[in-house]
Amino acid sequence: MSPIPAPRALPTNIDDVIARLGEIVEDAADTGSRLGYFGALYNRVTIAVRAGIRARAFDDNARMERLDVIFANRYIEAYDRHTRRESPSLSWQTSFGAAARPDLSVLQHLLLGMNAHINLDLGIAAATVAPGTQLDALHGDFDRINDVLGSLLPTVEGQLREMSPTLDRLSGAANAANRLDERIGNFSMTKARDAAWRFARRLGSLGDNATLRNIDIGARDAVTAALALKIQEPGPSSELMGGADSDEVAAHIRILARQDVGTG
Repeated sequence: MSPIPAPRALPTNIDDVIARLGEIVEDAADTGSRLGYFGALYNRVTIAVRAGIRARAFDDNARMERLDVIFANRYIEAYDRHTRRESPSLSWQTSFGAAARPDLSVLQHLLLGMNAHINLDLGIAAATVAPGTQLDALHGDFDRINDVLGSLLPTVEGQLREMSPTLDRLSGAANAANRLDERIGNFSMTKARDAAWRFARRLGSLGDNATLRNIDIGARDAVTAALALKIQEPGPSSELMGGADSDEVAAHIRILARQDVGTG
């Protein structure tokens, strides 16, 4: 059994977030861990967000960096707890626990990470960086993240097809390509992010009542974990998402980590 790593301080700025995510990706590639799939994709999204901040693409770029750091730290802390054999949120436990399953597709592994991070973590992060009445002012920048994700989607689709000949065949027809877009895009950008915003508003309406907030977060965590169980169902759903993963885990991580376009 590998030694338990010592606790580490969480990042305090977006450059440190990218560096830490890069470490997670490299460690996963070195050990052949499917935990690196989501880490690689998430790091690319964060690099794209940093580019937007540097280009002053948001209404409040300093606030966007704070949101990015708070949001990312929920994933990094969950990952660190998992590597220390401690328990993160139920949503992340379910996601991390599926990493050992080669019968799931790469897309399913990605969706498991998106599920925990967007459906649970994003609303909490938004309500933290913009508490109470400040939340409405965040909405425009919150929605602009969808544009960042959308700009990466065509590249991610191509990389998934590169990894999965089954998915490549499914995407050969125009309607199948549209279904792939829906499976990724609607989950991560439209439905999940809209639900995360509603969750943030609900948390904001609870004010400083920590007891009610914890109850609401616990309930949200349970629902998100239940959805994770649906995402990782084997059989037809796995086949439609590209089929069982191969043993080329490290190679797949490095494909997802590539900065192909628009993320530098």
